[in-house]
Amino acid sequence: MTFTTLLFDLDGTLTDPKVGITESIRYALVKMERPYPADASLDWCIGPPLQESFASLLQNEDPAVSQEALRFFRERFGTVGLFENVPYPTIAEVLGSLQAAGLRLFIATSKPAVYARQIVEHFDLARFFLAVYGSELDGRLTHKNELIHHVLQTEALNPAQTLMIGDRKHDILGAKANNVAAAGVTWGYGSPEELSAAGANTLLHQPADLLHFINLA
Repeated sequence: MTFTTLLFDLDGTLTDPKVGITESIRYALVKMERPYPADASLDWCIGPPLQESFASLLQNEDPAVSQEALRFFRERFGTVGLFENVPYPTIAEVLGSLQAAGLRLFIATSKPAVYARQIVEHFDLARFFLAVYGSELDGRLTHKNELIHHVLQTEALNPAQTLMIGDRKHDILGAKANNVAAAGVTWGYGSPEELSAAGANTLLHQPADLLHFINLA
């Protein structure tokens, strides 16, 4: 396959957001008077839409309850949590090589675009991307299939020449729903089994593997 355009997930793919996301979730749960055990992992909440994670954590399917938890989450994340984050090693070098080769790079993240833009600018990654696409604060474009469809339509991209790169099944399934190839990265928060079961075309075990996959190294 020959690709001209690459869509990148953000959390767990370009940067490791563990501290900011998990501490902001814990903050929200305390505010909801449903504190989470300090020794219990919240890693599974990194990647999927947060409304779904809060519904599970609070054992309540009422959208209004998840929305209230999400509001508390953003109280902390929007000021502190978004910068409790770190780019994965060699990511910047790989992005630079892809850009130099003439590929068109975009971010497609379920994270609200207003936060995603601040994060990539803060870590000096914005220079590699033509645009940053994310969800809206009102919940629109939270699901990857809708988001990827929106990016394809807005940028007039050819699905057959587009590759989605992400670390969770949502990235893979969202790509497949739009006839886009998908590469699953194993340095993030999804297991190789999760990514393969979702239908990833390939698994990448380190950022440089992407260069090999698209024949740049």
